[in-house]
Amino acid sequence: MAHITFSEGSGLQDSIFGKSQAPIRMFLEKRGEAFEQASMIKELFNEESSTHWGEKFTTMTAMTGFQPVGENGNYPIDGMQEGFSKFLENMTWKNSFSLSREIVEDAKLMDLKKQPAAFITSYYRTREKYAAAMYGNAIQGNTAVNFGGKNFDIKTADGKALFATDHPSAIKANKATQSNKFSDAFSMEALGAMETAMQNFKGDSGEILDVSPDTIIIPNDYALKNDVFSGLGADKDPETNNNAFNYQYGRWNIIVWPYLTEFLGSVSAPWILLDSRYNKEYGGAIWLNRTNLEVKSRIDDGNDANVWSGYARFVAGFNDWRFAAVGGITGGTQLISA
Repeated sequence: MAHITFSEGSGLQDSIFGKSQAPIRMFLEKRGEAFEQASMIKELFNEESSTHWGEKFTTMTAMTGFQPVGENGNYPIDGMQEGFSKFLENMTWKNSFSLSREIVEDAKLMDLKKQPAAFITSYYRTREKYAAAMYGNAIQGNTAVNFGGKNFDIKTADGKALFATDHPSAIKANKATQSNKFSDAFSMEALGAMETAMQNFKGDSGEILDVSPDTIIIPNDYALKNDVFSGLGADKDPETNNNAFNYQYGRWNIIVWPYLTEFLGSVSAPWILLDSRYNKEYGGAIWLNRTNLEVKSRIDDGNDANVWSGYARFVAGFNDWRFAAVGGITGGTQLISA
């Protein structure tokens, strides 16, 4: 069931538009369900409900761990320290369409379907393009994106771009910086190297984290798709004469995201590794739904048209950068020496 709430203005059922209300509503719901099933948002963001005008997210250090105390020893006191924080303010989104009285009176079935289809398509396409704009601009190294005339902050909680070579630590005593932005083009060797680099990501207090990437995200690029699927599509290594075992086979969820291609700027062939579990448990990429789509139907007093309007509130942003890394970026850290 699509997450759409409907309401109708008074007098609609008694008007010429009354018989069109239920079919249009059913059509909107069916289109909404189809888009929800195909959406990449649930794959790339930690999607949560919001109950306020905005929400604050923080990064946390790990606990020190259990200590040996011997027989009858006292319990040591452990704890976690708050790191960087990120605040996301929900944005309001609106759109509308109208059906003239003449269209309904003349029972122009094509027009009765076409406009509702375009309306619901525009809503879900907006969400998808908004998500792609955030990732695409993060790949370019930007810390903000202008979408639909509004500026959105896409920095992570540490104040850096999502993909950067110098992510700092929230603990002042820990001066080391870390990189999740790499220059290597996709190859099987580069895949193994980036996976290893992510597994070695450290928390703000210097502890090794349990990052374990399981997803590869690429734009809809022919050459890049060929490299990824030819490298991962066989259980033997296609680059060796003796077909050695390909340990990467069957380990990855591969997402080809056509919407991403539109927002890459001059970046030609980026590839992202993402840990879906870490993303959801630690809040890496966050999508807040404050108000699901509400659709109202009313009669316009000025021209007797049947106006359908949509209202929703949602926002997305990045918090903990460690859930993802990108390759194929000029100026990134080099994983494999030339």
